[in-house]
Amino acid sequence: MTEFKLSLVALTCFLHVCSSRSSSNKCPVLECWFVQEKAGRGGGFTAPTTQEKSLLYIRRDPDSHSAESQHTPDDINPERVYFVTDPAATLCHASLNPPRGSITKPLCEINPFLPQPSSLKWVAPLTESALSPIYLQAEWFSSALQGLNDQMGISTITRAPTGSREHRVVLSVTSKTVSVQARLGKPVLLDCSFWVDPSSPLSGSGFAVEWRYQFRGEGRLVLAYDGKTDRLADTKEKGARLDIEALHKTGNASLVLEEAKVRHSGTYICTAYLPYLLAQVTMELEIVEPPSLSIHPSPLPLIVPGQALSVQCEASGFAPLTLELSWEFKGADGKSRPLGSGSLTGHRQAWDGTYSQSTRLELDTSKLDLGTGGEVTCLAVHPGGRREASVTLNVIGFSTPSIEDSMAMVGVALVLYGLIKFVSWTFTSSGSAEADMEDKKVK
Repeated sequence: MTEFKLSLVALTCFLHVCSSRSSSNKCPVLECWFVQEKAGRGGGFTAPTTQEKSLLYIRRDPDSHSAESQHTPDDINPERVYFVTDPAATLCHASLNPPRGSITKPLCEINPFLPQPSSLKWVAPLTESALSPIYLQAEWFSSALQGLNDQMGISTITRAPTGSREHRVVLSVTSKTVSVQARLGKPVLLDCSFWVDPSSPLSGSGFAVEWRYQFRGEGRLVLAYDGKTDRLADTKEKGARLDIEALHKTGNASLVLEEAKVRHSGTYICTAYLPYLLAQVTMELEIVEPPSLSIHPSPLPLIVPGQALSVQCEASGFAPLTLELSWEFKGADGKSRPLGSGSLTGHRQAWDGTYSQSTRLELDTSKLDLGTGGEVTCLAVHPGGRREASVTLNVIGFSTPSIEDSMAMVGVALVLYGLIKFVSWTFTSSGSAEADMEDKKVK
């Protein structure tokens, strides 16, 4: 009986694990915004757009229809419900499938897409024939998705026969590094990979990959590769590379920056090209380097009650420039209290792009109760972490000296006394000798 119960428990656990695994591997139903330009263009520089709610029922097999796909929500136009077959299951990633009832949803936008050749010199060889295949005569859409917690960024190009809502992923580009922070001088990996439907007539016609950088409205080409002719485009970017072998074998288009510099902070765009098609993902890279702190003067000179002392703390070599500087005093009793931020200077930028900033603190013993002294600390709060530097402050003449101080004072007094006696004896002896010589001359 006991063995039967154990077997039943094991079977129940097995079924539970299997069901949880199947649910976690289940392809999602994605809520998207369908965005397109209005039929009539406005008079401005940007064409007006419309957006509608839409649903994407994702599946690996075109013949698999779930029961829920038979019902269309009332607030969604049935024409905006699409059934998307993704053989690579890229759109089945867990970050796109939140738990039922979750308030947070993945981001999704779908747009009509027009296949066309590219004039870029590293993409143009893909369409040298200048003949558009009949395969392109269909309905095409591009989708941009971002998973929960920035786990995954995905871009897809899907195709559907004209008038059909049955779509199939032809090209997908993904990144697992949607948001990256890196330390100065360290290597950086920006993940990017692409997949092409092997059943598509475009799959054997070559590919191209491009990496671009953008920051505050300015951009530059980082790296470009023509996979059809096996050529890298000429660029001025040093220390950026691709794994060409992995690019051809697995579609791994990840970019490696061998040594992170401050100028590398910004937006990176990874684009994969097929003949007439392209898909791209964006990612943010931020170079974060905490400051180095130094206090001047160090060590601090001795001060007496009523005396003022100026102390400066310099934070250097940090990026980005977001920084909070403050002072703190810890007395002999072990209690700490803030002393404010002091007088702050503006930011200064070094040759390598890092920043520095200083703060000056006036320690006035006539206004501050510093007791016999303690520890003065400079605190820095930065996106790269918290840093601090400390120096010891000694206030003399405030209280009865310790035994050690008394013994030292006695020693100094004895030395001074001996020195005075020696000088006095020297002058006395010299005076006596001169008097004797004068007596002898008189005689």
